[in-house]
Amino acid sequence: MTSEERSSGVAAASGVAAASGVAAASGVAAASGVAAASGVAAASGVAAVSGVVVGDDGLARPTWAAIDPLLRRYYDEEWGMPVRDERGLFERISLEAFQSGLSWATILRKREAFRAAFAGFDPDAVARFGDDDRARLLADAGIVRNRLKIDATIDNARAVVALRDEGGLVDFVWSFGPETTPAPRSLAEIPTTSPESVALSKALKSKGFRFVGPTTMFALMEAIGIVDTHLVESHRRGSSGVWTERKPSPPIRASRQNP
Repeated sequence: MTSEERSSGVAAASGVAAASGVAAASGVAAASGVAAASGVAAASGVAAVSGVVVGDDGLARPTWAAIDPLLRRYYDEEWGMPVRDERGLFERISLEAFQSGLSWATILRKREAFRAAFAGFDPDAVARFGDDDRARLLADAGIVRNRLKIDATIDNARAVVALRDEGGLVDFVWSFGPETTPAPRSLAEIPTTSPESVALSKALKSKGFRFVGPTTMFALMEAIGIVDTHLVESHRRGSSGVWTERKPSPPIRASRQNP
């Protein structure tokens, strides 16, 4: 999930037109039936608190995870939880690549179709894909039919298989974990890259991976728990267990408008 979509589905910031029937507060436009507080618009029936919105279940979430039921379930059950199996990690890398230029909600809605099309993201199976498979994938309306991304996924599967001789993909990716993790109180305090994501991107490219830029790799590190960028007041903060015994870093004030 990229920074550009973290506020998807929430009220527009100052200077952006609000939908009909909305009320503006504190320079932020609130969606119909929504009350704005602390500069963040709340979803219907919830109140905004310090960069998060509190749902009718009493749980605080960032705005991007508070409205769309699919994103909310993904946030509550998957995002930020450790992924330490090869197939699962290859799937996440692949989906992050396909997400480039699109919304994460779009990818989630197509995830089962992606799994069917790419043999459950079994690296050995995908590594054997040939021209007939490429043609099949390009004709599959259930996935993102982007030739460059399809080719990259096949090449990346081959790179995953080759990486087993050096300890495997999981250990390789997790070796780039930082010493500290951010402790953001708002979306604006979450970085889009880090020294570790830059290093991971460079290292993966040297192993033959494609569509693994620093921003994409930081999004991956967030999604699989290598860093914990859950907002401090979110009910999911610390849920991965990775950082339970480790001290978070001070809030980072790099600009981030959305995930």
